[in-house]
Amino acid sequence: MSQKIGLHIGGRRFDVDVEDEFGSFLRKQMSKDFNIEGNNDLKLLLQAYVRKNHELYTQEKSMQEILKKLD
Repeated sequence: MSQKIGLHIGGRRFDVDVEDEFGSFLRKQMSKDFNIEGNNDLKLLLQAYVRKNHELYTQEKSMQEILKKLD
């Protein structure tokens, strides 16, 4: 089963369909980065994108350090 998550960006509404388990996680994360009830500007979208990629970068570095220790 899937659920629809909507977000207003630049005055336009965007909806995505995601699986239930991931949908709950995504909705929680999006509420941290965006105004779920109102409009979001493009600058906020870019900031959220950069922030999430920084998190991925940090996680990747941590995984690589752990893998080096395991070798």
